[in-house]
Amino acid sequence: VQLQASGGGLVQAGGSLKISCVASRRMFGNNGMGWFRQAPGKEREFVAAISWNGGDTSYADSVKGRFTISRDNAKSTVYLQMNSLKPEDTAVYYCAAARKAYGSRRLSDYNYWGRGTLVTVSS
Repeated sequence: VQLQASGGGLVQAGGSLKISCVASRRMFGNNGMGWFRQAPGKEREFVAAISWNGGDTSYADSVKGRFTISRDNAKSTVYLQMNSLKPEDTAVYYCAAARKAYGSRRLSDYNYWGRGTLVTVSS
């Protein structure tokens, strides 16, 4: 499985951005998916996860109520809609495919990772 994230860019604080991640294989529809991010000098952290059919989602407390994860299995694509962005949301955002049908907050539960897309929020 190959994952390609896109849609990152520069946005002002309070703005919105939607990033996408396309998977290269049909198995996408059987796996939970997640978004993680890594800011300069910091460890990679969980942002959001979604189950194989989109029925279950989870979010980090820092983004809850501002970010929405969704997926379109017909397009093998997972999305992250980010609203009310803050400078502290600045990071490289990575999508990942989980080993099982449900997403997880743990990095070790994911076995495929995309290359990441940079999101920069200016104050």
